[in-house]
Amino acid sequence: MNLALLAWKSAKARAATTLLTVLSIAISTALLLGVEKIRDGARSSFEQTVSGTDLIVGARSGPINLLLYSVFRIGDPTANVSWRSYEAFAARPDVAWTVPLSLGDSHSGFRVLGTTTDYFDHYRYGEKRELSLAEGDAFSDVFDAVLGAEVARELGYELGAEFDISHGLKSAGFADHKDRPFKVVGILARTGTPVDRTIHVSLEGIEAVHIGWDNGAPPIGRAAQLAMNDLDKSELQPESITAFLVGLKSKSAVLRYQRDVNTFRAEALSAVIPGVALSQLWRVVGAAEQALRGVAVFVIAAGLTGLLTTILTSLNERRREIAVLRSVGAKSRDVFFLLVCEATIVAAIGALLGAAAINLGLVLFSQQIETAAGFPLGGFGLSPYDLYIAIGVIFIGFVLGFLPGWLAYRRSLSDGLTVRI
Repeated sequence: MNLALLAWKSAKARAATTLLTVLSIAISTALLLGVEKIRDGARSSFEQTVSGTDLIVGARSGPINLLLYSVFRIGDPTANVSWRSYEAFAARPDVAWTVPLSLGDSHSGFRVLGTTTDYFDHYRYGEKRELSLAEGDAFSDVFDAVLGAEVARELGYELGAEFDISHGLKSAGFADHKDRPFKVVGILARTGTPVDRTIHVSLEGIEAVHIGWDNGAPPIGRAAQLAMNDLDKSELQPESITAFLVGLKSKSAVLRYQRDVNTFRAEALSAVIPGVALSQLWRVVGAAEQALRGVAVFVIAAGLTGLLTTILTSLNERRREIAVLRSVGAKSRDVFFLLVCEATIVAAIGALLGAAAINLGLVLFSQQIETAAGFPLGGFGLSPYDLYIAIGVIFIGFVLGFLPGWLAYRRSLSDGLTVRI
């Protein structure tokens, strides 16, 4: 007797109930895998956003806040770093390179980053991968701009396109720098990091658009006209920047450099090691991660409980079916394994369907998910973890089949053949 085939036909005989149970398990499995994949994708994306940078220096604040606004473009700095302090720390003999960063402006919801061409030479992501241009060149003129891949895609900008930037993160009309548009001269290749959603301009460009502005207010009247006409490129050195990245000649100098920054008396500054700050960040969000995972586990437990409830509920309806099987030669253990096989098959179909559905959905809608999240989530696709979860769900379904199988095993032949009115 082929119990697996018989179990499959038995499940098909109750198609509606079986289908609902399969869908319940599939949805539960998809939810658990989806939570884990998005969580792992977010962590992988964060960890690969910056590499090869020894320290990030900014105004004194918490290390997580400094990391978020300088690297991930999330949040705002508590204060700026004076250009004099930047030059002092950049000129130290143990420094190999520095990259100044100036934030505060935006365009159509995308952050504008003022920096130097050293950014394209020294910034690394992933396994110390370099930034590369898909089109054009790095900026060379004051009002040149290099777009991240996602900026160019969403806004539809090509080389030669001109645009205005706004003071602050959202355009307020009066705070737009409409008098000095930037021109797209380069588009970066996709990196899967916040670089893709950033507009890169020169520090001189940032200074140029703010000439004549006082305490964040645009110039008006004659002051505005003078600001537009009196643009002197030689005077576009910034007075302050948001933060700067540091690469040292020797890893042994990291802690010494960090201590010197943190104890700098002329200005309140902080230096953080990116890897350490990332570890602190994940400790902060660890509770939320565990909560999401717990919810997903309870949902899949509910789906599997539904499988057990369905089979137990159907036992009374199947007493005559089981008795007929016994009468044609099936043994008690055959009945037991028949119900175990049926539970396993239903769990297997649900688990595999859920795994396939979540992977297909994440691949098809990855762009929308990343846009909603506000940062790239890394690659999606089948992984060994999917197989482990599917096997786990199937095994639990197999074990749950023991209870209805045992109850059917104990029922006698005469009990099933007796007609009750």
